[in-house]
Amino acid sequence: MAKTKKVVPYRRPRNNFNIGTLIFLLIFIYMAYSVIKYVGRDKIQFYEVVEGSIVNDKTYTGLILRDEAVKTAEQSGYVNYYIREGKRAAAGSRIYSLDETGELEKYLEESQEEGQAFSDENLSSIKKRLSSLCLSYDDSDFSSVYDEKYSLDASVAELVNFNALEDLDAELQARGINFKQIYSDQAGIISYAIDSYEGMAPTDVTSDSFKKENYKKAVGQAGQLVEAGTPIYKIVTSENWSLLFPLSEEDKAEYADKETLKVKFTGNGLTLSGSYSQITGSDGGSYGKLDFSKFMVQFVSDRFVDFEVISEEEDGLKIPATAVTTKDFFTIPVDFIAAGGDGDVTQTGFYREVYSDSGEASIVFTPAEIYYATDEYYYVNSGEEGEFKNGDYIVKQDSSERYQIGATAPLEGVYNINKGYAVFKRIEKLSGNGEYFTIAKGTDYGLSVYDHIVLDASMVNEGMIIYE
Repeated sequence: MAKTKKVVPYRRPRNNFNIGTLIFLLIFIYMAYSVIKYVGRDKIQFYEVVEGSIVNDKTYTGLILRDEAVKTAEQSGYVNYYIREGKRAAAGSRIYSLDETGELEKYLEESQEEGQAFSDENLSSIKKRLSSLCLSYDDSDFSSVYDEKYSLDASVAELVNFNALEDLDAELQARGINFKQIYSDQAGIISYAIDSYEGMAPTDVTSDSFKKENYKKAVGQAGQLVEAGTPIYKIVTSENWSLLFPLSEEDKAEYADKETLKVKFTGNGLTLSGSYSQITGSDGGSYGKLDFSKFMVQFVSDRFVDFEVISEEEDGLKIPATAVTTKDFFTIPVDFIAAGGDGDVTQTGFYREVYSDSGEASIVFTPAEIYYATDEYYYVNSGEEGEFKNGDYIVKQDSSERYQIGATAPLEGVYNINKGYAVFKRIEKLSGNGEYFTIAKGTDYGLSVYDHIVLDASMVNEGMIIYE
């Protein structure tokens, strides 16, 4: 009889705890958390301090006032000019003529048709005026093109008529053409652009005076029939002229201590320095006034002009505005500074009173980082990470005089991160444009070129570890 084999069931091994798997899992979770936290957190960016300057040129539209007198027609008739716009005329110079019949205009047109040639000098003068018009042209002020056209017509008429002046009297007498010639009673610059601003005093100006949409200018045209008493031309008798412009409260403060301003005219690129003053207009508004004594003729046909006030460039260190912050510091009288703690004479700090658990007082030298110093006070950290707390007493070296720490004062500065953690550094602003500041370089306890600072000061605190 065969033996029956006994079947013994297989007992599976018990799942023992694997410490290696757990460690690997924990490391994986920590790394995943760190990556997610790093990706999701705000990045602290830094800025490298560089040398530079900021130019805060401001643009204005100014109103020009001059010593100018308007001359009117002595009788009715057709007007013809003999002096071009912007040209100086001596006393007794022939300025224009009036012809009651219009025969003189016909004669001059016939003379022009005969092909009188311009000289190179005359052509150059006209080309300069056209170039100036192209540089200053603005689509929003298209009417200025017509004004310039009339001024050019007067210039061309003056150039053509001047060539005919020598033989004009004899020829017209032979033809029986009668006309009246008008001569200047004083010397000055001639302009045919007439508006309502002649004779205006600087203190008469109002905010409405600068509204170009309400401005009207009449420019005389050769061959035009005029009535007696009609304004024909004006004569500017002085090289002195003024440029007025409205002031904001910011402008008033910025220019308050200025006696001169340097300006650049956007139409022709001319740069001038003028005597500056602030005046009050008849409407009670504040206006800037620039006085010049030359180059008046460049603007004799203009009443309004666009210009930039050129600010003085202040060289220093250039930093972004977002890096600047304000921090409060304890102020300690300079008499309490001490040196030589633990035998180190290069170490500075203060002698502070400390108390044991039993209340026994002792004096301990406490090194301190100085953030700024004046003739009266040292500024030390008032934060939780600082060496001193509000209410601490310090003692003057070699004296029993005590001072209780508590008074604070703010400093403006940035956070330097050269050492890998945030350290406040005081700054002295020179100028700014809203985006950047220029600060003084070489200041005590301040920044140096190539220092690394936090781009956004609101993201860090004093002593915070920074990973660039």
